[in-house]
Order: sequence, then structure tokens, then C-alpha cells
Amino acid sequence: MTESVTKRFAVIGHPVAHSLSPRIHATFGKQRGISLEYTTIDAAPEQLEATLEAFAAGGGSGVNITLPHKQRAAELCSELTERARRCGAANTLTRGADGWLGDNTDGLGLVRDLTERHGQDLRGRKVLLIGAGGAARGVAPALLDAGIKSLFIVNRTPSRTDALADALGEPARVHPRNFEDLGNLGGFDLIVNATSAAREAALPFLPSSLVAPRADAVDLSYGEVAIPFMAWARAAGADIVVDGLGMLVEQAAEAFLRWHGVRPDTSAVYNELRASYALLSTGD
Repeated sequence: MTESVTKRFAVIGHPVAHSLSPRIHATFGKQRGISLEYTTIDAAPEQLEATLEAFAAGGGSGVNITLPHKQRAAELCSELTERARRCGAANTLTRGADGWLGDNTDGLGLVRDLTERHGQDLRGRKVLLIGAGGAARGVAPALLDAGIKSLFIVNRTPSRTDALADALGEPARVHPRNFEDLGNLGGFDLIVNATSAAREAALPFLPSSLVAPRADAVDLSYGEVAIPFMAWARAAGADIVVDGLGMLVEQAAEAFLRWHGVRPDTSAVYNELRASYALLSTGD
């Protein structure tokens, strides 16, 4: 059933012109017969609060939040879902009478992509999470909920690593480490790159010993910025190497469900985007 009023949505980031979110949500809307407007808004960190206020004042119904605003966005919400509170970061905002309701769909998107699209069983796995910012915060709780055995976190800023580990509240399974320790940690069953370092052309040195036999690797980014980490993972012998395109589609579907009350078909959208992308997943 087609909605009588076209609702307004946007993705806010810095930079954000490359985002596939408008294309994804437009396709979802066509699938479900929902009229919507979805745009990109580039806002520097100091502009985020004013940008959200202006979008709401203009009738905006919902916002996706991307790099580098996810933690700050959570602070600006008047209410947070339980998973957003656990993350300390928000990537999906819904406008309510009293302000923005913040949710985080990143973790669920990642787990669904790995388990349903790529057939991975995450239970009992030793996982390395590279990064401790908004993207890492978004996926860490969901990985723990999926039954991984242990989560080691490294980041260029040790204080952020410790803060994320403390926030997760599971010292028996969550282990903050320094980059200098990487050579002594042994191999991992899954390595998740949640840092924007490659976006800044500064992927940190990663020893190949991190890749255990039949280990998998995923970069939460997609496109050119994911190439350095994915190339390293393949060269180090990882079994399945994927970028964040599937996660992007799955987290967008969760946002769409929250905003419109119906779930879209993610497979059709993912296949369309993957077919048009030069950067392909391998091993699946």
C-alpha cells in the first residue's frame, strides 16, 4: 500500500557523497510501494547537532548516521534503544515528539551478512576487532551475542580501546590490547577491520600470524577504502574475505523496518549492488 505522504530521510556523514544508502532505500521503497525521499547530507562534526535540528524542523522523519558521527549522534538523542545504549553509538535515528530516538543496526547487519549470506557459524570463534570508534562499538555487542568465544580489541588510541572494553562489560571474553601486542596474540578465526585508517591511506601494520587456518576477514567499509585490508587478508591466507557491502544492506533493512514497519528483500538489492561493483567478495 502506497503512503499518501512522502516522508523525508537522509544519511549524515563526513564525507558522505559516496554513500550507497540513498540507492538502497529508494530500491527498498519501490519494493514495498512506499514513497520516500532519501538524500545525503555532509556535516562536519561541529555541525551535527545543528544539522539534525534543521532536518527535523524541515519535516525529516529519520536519519542514518555514518562516519564519523555515530558516538556523538547517540549523545544527541533524547532516547536510545537497548542496543544503542550498549554500543554507545547510534546509526539509525527516528524523529519523535520529544526528539530523536537512536538505534544501532550495524551489529545485527554484520551478523546477518556473515551468518545468512556467507554461511558462517560465529559460535566459539576467537575474534580480533581492529578499531574502537563508532563502527567498532556498533558491531561488538552483536558479535558477543552471536556466541563468539573471545573478542580482542586493538586501536591506535589505547584509552578508546579500554573504554570500549569497559562498556561491553564482559572481562572474561573481551580483551583490550595494544597494537604492539599483535605479534604475540596468535591466530584468530575472524578478523574485523572497523577502523577508518584505510580511508586515510594509513592501514596499520598487521602481521600475517594473526590469520589462523581457515580464518575469515571482513572490512566494515566497502569500495576502494576496503581494498588495502582485504588485500592483506588474502595475502595472509584468509579463507573468506568480504567487504562491508552486505552489512550495509542488512543494517539498512533494519532501519527501513523501524521507519516503515515492513522488511524489504535484501538479497535482490545486494545482488544488484554487487553485480555493479568491481570489488567482489571471494571464497563464498
